[in-house]
Amino acid sequence: MKNGDSYNIGLGNCDDTIRRDASQDYEVFWNRQAESLEWFKPWTQTLEWSENHAKWFADGITNISYNALDVHQSRLAAKPAIIWEGEDGDTRTVTYEQMLHATESLAAGLESLGVKKGDRVAVYMPMIPETIMTMLACSRIGAIHTVVFSGFSAKSLAERINDSGSKILVAVNSGYRRGNRIDLARTVSYAIKETPGLAHVIMLKRDDNTIPFEYTPWSDVTRPQSRPAEQMRSIDPLFILYTSGTTGKPKGVLHGTGGYMVHIHSTFGWAFDIRDSDVYFCTADVGWVTGHSYVAYGPLLHGATQIMYEGTPDYPDAERLWRMIQKHRITILYTTPTALRMLIKYGPQAPNSYDLSSLRLLGSVGEPINPDVWRWYYDTVGGRRCPVIDTWWQTETGGMLISALPGIETVPLKPGSGTLPIPGLKVAVLDEDGNEAARNVRGYLAIKNPWPGIMLGVWGDDKRYQDTYWSRFPGWYYPGDYAIMDQDGYLWLLGRADDILKVAGHRIGTAELESCMVSQEGVAEAAVVGIPDQIKGENIVAFVVMQSTASDDNHTISKRLRGAVSDQIGPIAKPQTIHIVSALPKTRSGKIMRRLLRGLVTGEHIGDITTMEDTSVLKEIQKTIKKGS
Repeated sequence: MKNGDSYNIGLGNCDDTIRRDASQDYEVFWNRQAESLEWFKPWTQTLEWSENHAKWFADGITNISYNALDVHQSRLAAKPAIIWEGEDGDTRTVTYEQMLHATESLAAGLESLGVKKGDRVAVYMPMIPETIMTMLACSRIGAIHTVVFSGFSAKSLAERINDSGSKILVAVNSGYRRGNRIDLARTVSYAIKETPGLAHVIMLKRDDNTIPFEYTPWSDVTRPQSRPAEQMRSIDPLFILYTSGTTGKPKGVLHGTGGYMVHIHSTFGWAFDIRDSDVYFCTADVGWVTGHSYVAYGPLLHGATQIMYEGTPDYPDAERLWRMIQKHRITILYTTPTALRMLIKYGPQAPNSYDLSSLRLLGSVGEPINPDVWRWYYDTVGGRRCPVIDTWWQTETGGMLISALPGIETVPLKPGSGTLPIPGLKVAVLDEDGNEAARNVRGYLAIKNPWPGIMLGVWGDDKRYQDTYWSRFPGWYYPGDYAIMDQDGYLWLLGRADDILKVAGHRIGTAELESCMVSQEGVAEAAVVGIPDQIKGENIVAFVVMQSTASDDNHTISKRLRGAVSDQIGPIAKPQTIHIVSALPKTRSGKIMRRLLRGLVTGEHIGDITTMEDTSVLKEIQKTIKKGS
């Protein structure tokens, strides 16, 4: 960890009293935030907290679809809600009025097929406006949606349909990625053979390719109809989202209606200082929680205009993202460190060739951002004028828990730090015994008090909920992440605690190692894994992608990186082997698949690779491992 330089940047409209008020009484504080949304009936108690389960605004009556669409019709009906762009450059604009009418029609159509309040509806769709319409249609009638990432296999889709007990599947026959048509209908055809409880498949056809099973056409369930929003209790379930664990049965994270809505509305506004004139772009897929909270719900709750993109930021070339920012005059960009590292390797020429002056705020999500990547983001993309907020949260938390909040306060930003917890949240770093660790000492991130977006539980498995999140440190929510709190109270996330390597009794974070290597000249990306060693416990193996401008030979690069790790972290952390590769295995959401790298090195079975962006990468890495680098 390096504290390094700091950047004191705010966006105005700051209210530095908000954190003070939240610390005095966080229930009163969240009560006030909830009042900025529309409720059919107010609540009488802000929080019920029992046996590690939180019920926020329990007897309040509301509807998140109503707050996302209906409340905007008097002022923003003609305003673009979504500007969609496909990989081929095709665009489509959907206004708030059009979103409401389409959502109402689909909600009524779902009811015509027998969907009732509390029923589950599975959604298997790519990044198109109809995906968000489907989520809003479900929430409008009180159905619980479970979105399955459209890159998942038939087995994964069937598993999630069966576990959730979904009676309806809403799907699309085709998706498009890297210039290729993805036959989603074929995946559905295999999945539904293993889902006996499924009553109907609603299929949206984007082309004329054959669909090899009986289905209900999208057009049949979206005939123009009005459907008022259902009156939902705040604690009624809103969605189930399955975590993509590498082993074992995926956990169905269950989120409720009112608390989640208040949390997402608040954090979206605080973090992005959203304004009527903004054009917001989050690169996350709706199949993941970021796509739920800060694509499907957060922007619409604020009446914002957002870009929705079906494709990758480097297709057909490395200039795609920069062209989109210039074309749409995007003001807020929220993306992943993985995507940034991928773009860094092409050099600064691409972003410097486009007018990025519309940008006023930059965000990072998904994993810790390396200080050097943060600086590149700030300097090259933001022109040294845009705050860069590094947000930490997870599927289970619903929304942001650690982030700079330029919309409400001015605090110094430290490259690589998530900064401070959101107002009203007690966060600590604990040692092995559950005591608060000293400042600048590595430990386990833990959270003391509940927040409105906290999960209701694990679908159908409360024991797993209690064991996973509450048993390690009784009285503390344990998210499974490793962190440091510095002398200023800033939090530095070091990655998953189960990604901590144990070398000769020393605990070394993979994120810390990777950050060290990425900070070296010419390095674009790095991934580190541990392999078993009888003497040390684990040995460290690194995979490194160099920038296109790098000219040193592999031996020189490896020697230089090992030396840098030794100097900055310690000799014990030096990788045993460094493999120089052209690309790393990633999911379609941009996350590095370290388990595959570990499997390739150890020769173990690597398991399911259906979520990989480019499977050909594995063959190239295998060859590199065999010949050494």
